[in-house]
Amino acid sequence: MNRRQLLLNLCSIAGCAGIAGLLLNQTQSSAPSRQSATGASARFDPLEARKKLQLLESKGFHPREAMYWEKAPGGLIRCTLCPKFCSLRPFERGNCRVRVSLENRLATLVYGRPCSVAIDPIEKKPVFHFLPGSTAFSFATAGCLLACRYCQNWQISQANPEDLDSEDLPPEAAISAAARSGCRSIAYTYTEPTIFYEYMLDTARLAREAGLGNIVISCGYINPEPLAQLTPFLDVMKVDLKGFTQRFYRTVCGGTLDPVLKTLEGLSHTKVLIDVVTLVLPTLNDDMATMEKMFRWLHEKLGPDISLFLSRFHPTFQLRNLPPTPEETVAKLREKAMQIGLRYVYVGNSTGHEGENTYCPNCHKVVIGRVGYQLTENHIVKGVCEFCKTAIPGVWE
Repeated sequence: MNRRQLLLNLCSIAGCAGIAGLLLNQTQSSAPSRQSATGASARFDPLEARKKLQLLESKGFHPREAMYWEKAPGGLIRCTLCPKFCSLRPFERGNCRVRVSLENRLATLVYGRPCSVAIDPIEKKPVFHFLPGSTAFSFATAGCLLACRYCQNWQISQANPEDLDSEDLPPEAAISAAARSGCRSIAYTYTEPTIFYEYMLDTARLAREAGLGNIVISCGYINPEPLAQLTPFLDVMKVDLKGFTQRFYRTVCGGTLDPVLKTLEGLSHTKVLIDVVTLVLPTLNDDMATMEKMFRWLHEKLGPDISLFLSRFHPTFQLRNLPPTPEETVAKLREKAMQIGLRYVYVGNSTGHEGENTYCPNCHKVVIGRVGYQLTENHIVKGVCEFCKTAIPGVWE
């Protein structure tokens, strides 16, 4: 009897088929399936890689030199943009799929080539303390530097750029389109904006000049130097703090926790509004003791006025065998976070829940009411609570 059959039999006896599916899912691959980007993969074929590059160029993608890289021993190119530090042979791509070694330099393949463009309510990001009720011009390119098993946008985040339709949208065109659409901000979102860093940075500079806000929706997996260069142009950075253990990051997300914590600490020393989102997955990251440690860390390192979103999970991608997160689970976690001292704790993916509202921390009245992405009331006037005049952190007008 092999391991798969043993797990199925044991879990069938115990009446826990859902657990069996999760165990099988995790034993089939302890890390996300992806080609090595360390220069050690025996399966790497430079001729095939060159053909894919030619295919990209035929579709309008033109490699552009990347900003953060260095030469490494053995003729390798080492990417220094994110904590994975991929070391690449000629024509080999990084773990993100969109950064490639061109013999003596590193190039990005997706500059100005988004695969997804939309106009979204800013509440969808979710961002609750920046221009509520406005819209954000949102875009993303293919690829991602993590491989979360529950990614809701896995069709584009886990794809190569040549496998998706894309459009030509350089920074100047993105700003013009946002202005024509009446959007008040640009959102770099859907996949992981770090992978299209140069495109994001150039767009953010132009957006700032045009009076538009800049919102980055990120997993926080970025090195300190590129983060420091980007933050002067940002208004909000929403960071997915996916869990609070190394094991969760390693087995479910294909990364590590420490770089994300460093990003959050780095942001705490800037003027950027910080939003933190944790998608609560049943049995995987919903342990109350661990979550309490996370809440205390956030309160100590980032302060009481950050926005924390505790969002319900719905089965998707490689974790379709898990049940949706019970509403009572996120409600209890929200209560614990507020007991610890976090003032603005929200519930996500639960339309109509009281945790969608913003409450004044002093008089406890609703200052912004929400149902889904819609505002139902707004009692913040010139940055303060209309009822008791307490300042509410954010950008409201």
